[in-house]
Amino acid sequence: MLWPAAAKNVLKIGPDREVVSVYPYRSACPKAVWGELVESAKKEIFFGGYTNYFVFLDQPAFHRTLQEKISQGVRVRFLLGDPDSAVTRQREQIEDVALSVSTRIRIAQENLAKVGAREGLEVRYSADEDAVNHVGLSVFRFDDDALVCTHLARLVGHDSPMMHLRKRDEQGMFDRFAEHAEELWDRGRPAS
Repeated sequence: MLWPAAAKNVLKIGPDREVVSVYPYRSACPKAVWGELVESAKKEIFFGGYTNYFVFLDQPAFHRTLQEKISQGVRVRFLLGDPDSAVTRQREQIEDVALSVSTRIRIAQENLAKVGAREGLEVRYSADEDAVNHVGLSVFRFDDDALVCTHLARLVGHDSPMMHLRKRDEQGMFDRFAEHAEELWDRGRPAS
C-alpha cells in the first residue's frame, strides 16, 4: 500500500509526465535552459511569443546562433504580433509600461534583420482575428521541447508563469500547445 503511493509521488504518470519544469515567472527560467534548448534543436525552432524580443537580449549574439542553426538545416520561425495593430495598441494600454509592446516587437524585427534573409528563416505576423489569442499565450518550440507562457491579466511576459514541456504522448500537453501555435502560424501573414 505504501510503495505505490510513494512511487506515485516521485514518478510522473499520466499527462503531467510531459511537464519538465514550471516557473512562477518566465524570467525565473534560467537563461541556460533557453540556450540549451536552442543548441539541442536539430529540426525546428519556433518562437511564438507576441514580441519575442527578450531572447535577443538574454542570449549573447543570438542572431549568429540562429544563422548557425539555419546553416545546419534547422527550420527557424518567428511568429510576431503586428506592431501597428489594434490589439498591440490595446495591450500597450493594458500593460502601461515604458517599453511598449510595439517597441518590443520592433526590437525583435531589428535583430531578425541581422540574421538576414535566408532560406530556413520565416517571420510572420499573427492574423488580425488571432492576435487576441496570440498576445495571451506564448509557445516556444525546440523539436520535442516547448516553453509555454500564459500571460496573466496586466502582466508583461517576463512576469507571467511558464511551463517547460517535453513530448511524451500523442495529444498530450505538448501536442495541444504545439497545435495551437501551428494554427496561429498557418493563419498568419508574412511580416513586412
